[in-house]
Amino acid sequence: MEIFTLITILTVLSAAFAYINTRFLKLPFTIGLMIIAISFTLLILLLGWFENDILEDSKALIQAIDFKTVLLDVMLSFLLFAGALHTKLEGLKKNRWPIAMFATLGMVLSAFIVGTLMYYLMQVFNYPIDYTYCLLFGALISPTDPIAVLGILKEARAPKQLETKIVGESLFNDGVGVVLFLVIFGMAKEGVEAVTFSHISTLLLEEVGGGIVLGLISGWLGFRLMKTINHYETEVMITLALVMGVYELASYMHFSGPLAVVVAGLFIGNQSPSVAWSQITQGYVDKFWELIDVFLNAILFVLIGFELLIVTFNATYVTLGIIAIPITLLARYIALVGPIAIFRKRLEFIPRTSIIMTWGGIRGGISIALALSLEPQMGRDLFLTITYIIVIFSIIGQGLTLGPLVRRIIKTD
Repeated sequence: MEIFTLITILTVLSAAFAYINTRFLKLPFTIGLMIIAISFTLLILLLGWFENDILEDSKALIQAIDFKTVLLDVMLSFLLFAGALHTKLEGLKKNRWPIAMFATLGMVLSAFIVGTLMYYLMQVFNYPIDYTYCLLFGALISPTDPIAVLGILKEARAPKQLETKIVGESLFNDGVGVVLFLVIFGMAKEGVEAVTFSHISTLLLEEVGGGIVLGLISGWLGFRLMKTINHYETEVMITLALVMGVYELASYMHFSGPLAVVVAGLFIGNQSPSVAWSQITQGYVDKFWELIDVFLNAILFVLIGFELLIVTFNATYVTLGIIAIPITLLARYIALVGPIAIFRKRLEFIPRTSIIMTWGGIRGGISIALALSLEPQMGRDLFLTITYIIVIFSIIGQGLTLGPLVRRIIKTD
């Protein structure tokens, strides 16, 4: 099937689902789209019982879409830039140390706890699987998805100081999470002895350090170019070219593309409005990236709903997936408690921040994309099913209840 046909089908369905949600359901945008997409997919599965061709054609359509490539290599750069562009650096600077701990040490601790508990859970269910593969699952499920978090926090109306911490963490921990995933993936594929400390250190320096430096340089260059002109059409094109060029260059240089784009977006978004952009330019840049954000979010969450067609479901997989939900929440809570306790007195932490940040740690498409990149011998079908169940619960269950939880805690205290 041609790429234009696939894009057309997804765009038409996304627009139709968005209309149904806006006109009738009135749920938060991303959550509503996912619920409708899942309902539509279940209808296809039901019709497949009577007309198998409908089910087979639908599966062929979804299998023709490389979800991992579409998200990680195409959508992610635009969505991260759109989120970073509207994130104020002042709040991030003030909370830089807890955010850094959440996104690094917290990530590693969460991945280790999830991997260890899942390993023993598999033993209980008489489903033995290599410990390294369980750690690999811990690494892919621990990052919170900035795409899902940003959209849901807008609807939850969380206090600004809390939103800064959650958004700041989610913007950075997916880049760190991908690096951690790559390290453990190498251990699982080549053996623990093949991955040395120097190899890990080099990878971290290249991916994380290189991504940050590239983001700063490209953000500064884009800022300087826009400062010399006053033509909003050209300046919008510069931001678009910046995102695409930086992400491609980062991939070529083996740097972290997500981190490079986030840093560039933060630089442009915080420096340009007062220095490089006129009010007209700022208005057009803001609206352009808001539309990109909304459109790609719609496509992404509809795709996540449709992935139900290719996920393997059986009693064991589903049971393990359901049990894995509290395991991932517990691991995230433990990973957050330490940094929050350290910085509670120095910074503005609202009451029960650990509970809210645990529940606000939404998992999304990045975890599914990483699960799809596993090889069959690594338990791909099992971990893809578990990941899908966690992501669906996270986006719908946690997403719909995050706002009421925040308001209840604030009101109580």
